[in-house]
Amino acid sequence: MTAERDSQSMVAPRDLELPWLRTFLQVADLLSFSAAARRLGLSQSAVSQHIRRLEQTLGVRLLVRDTHSVTLTAEGESLTGVARSMLELNDDAFRSVESAGPRGRVRFGVSEDFALSRLPDLLRRFRSGHPGIDLELTVGLSEQLHRRLRARELDLVLVKRSPDNSSDAGGARLVFTDTLVWVGSGDLVLDHREPVPLIVYPPPSVTRDRAVLVLERADRGYRTVCTSGSLSGLRAAALAGLGVMPFSRSLIPAGLVEIDTPDLPRLGSTDFVLITRRRTVPAATRALIDAVLVDHRTLYERS
Repeated sequence: MTAERDSQSMVAPRDLELPWLRTFLQVADLLSFSAAARRLGLSQSAVSQHIRRLEQTLGVRLLVRDTHSVTLTAEGESLTGVARSMLELNDDAFRSVESAGPRGRVRFGVSEDFALSRLPDLLRRFRSGHPGIDLELTVGLSEQLHRRLRARELDLVLVKRSPDNSSDAGGARLVFTDTLVWVGSGDLVLDHREPVPLIVYPPPSVTRDRAVLVLERADRGYRTVCTSGSLSGLRAAALAGLGVMPFSRSLIPAGLVEIDTPDLPRLGSTDFVLITRRRTVPAATRALIDAVLVDHRTLYERS
């Protein structure tokens, strides 16, 4: 009995070839070998061969053919539904692979400067186009995000970097360069005889360091009137007229304006860059990089 079972298990499986089924369905629908051949772009002999091999594999007669007509046998009628389902499953398999796209988790760190921008629009489009990617977002100060990237706590960061800072040049992709300006409420009046009232992120901060540097170089006094790690906190202080804050011109929060006065020194520019922990990244991370590079203008478009 054991030998018999082993012998049966060694019998080669019988497989149906999809091209045979596709040919069979065309003949069944058109009831013509020649018409099916034209529809499939095959020779009539190839169509006949496909039908013959299908019948031999199944061990039944599927079609009855004479010089004037083609008809389906009962077995042929029964096979048509199954054949259509098999071909649909075949097509579904290709569609599922083609539409799946990259999969995986991406831990994405974004500078606090974008907290009040149209970042949600960009991320919404990305998630819609990449349902297989699990996006984990962290919003924070650029220097903090740099540290978390180095600590392997993030996979990709969109952060500020001074144009003369090349410490991350090897793994950084420039997204855009912007001018830093002084920002405050529209009715703010500065007294050149008084220290400049500063609204800044806590150290370490690219914009805070830049503001202090240019003020000291201009021999201009200053005092800190508000420190907050949240852009919402800085904006609230600026809207209240407490002082000015250094900020990217393209990302000025709603309700604030550029304070352009000879009494304040120029702040220069800054780069916004995408940085990864390594040059070679997974497909999911690469997809997010490509999306930001293509769609970054969304971040500073005005509603």
